[in-house]
Amino acid sequence: MPGHFEETLRGAGLRVTQPRLAVLSAVHDHPHADSAVIAEAVREQLPAVSRQAIFDCLNTFADSRLVRRIQPAGSSARYELRVGDNHHHLVCRSCGAVVDVDCAVGEAPCLHTPDDHGFRIDEAEVIYWGVCPDCAAAQRVSPTLQQDTERKS
Repeated sequence: MPGHFEETLRGAGLRVTQPRLAVLSAVHDHPHADSAVIAEAVREQLPAVSRQAIFDCLNTFADSRLVRRIQPAGSSARYELRVGDNHHHLVCRSCGAVVDVDCAVGEAPCLHTPDDHGFRIDEAEVIYWGVCPDCAAAQRVSPTLQQDTERKS
């Protein structure tokens, strides 16, 4: 996919620049990353690029629908290249990991409201919250370990 970034930018009517290519590459390599992680990845390729230029690229890409910006409650904005399919996300309450989940039911916008208040709905954003398998395993304490800990207290 990184080889198509020049075509992607041109197709959206945007100039092809090295910072823009680097930001798209970083979003591709780090799906669901926040701007700090993306900035770090971009600066590994182009050390002179300012954080503001990276933020501007992300905002332009989100406005142009080249990237999708999601912002789970209590989290900074995160970015991904998977756009246009109205997929949803799983978010771990413990570590903050984000995972894509295909549309819940039917075609976009997946969910139908009993009263659309006159809106023409074209997207539904669903975030499922829970605990990822790694965090769940770390939270489990075996009965033997728990008894040993209680005896030492």
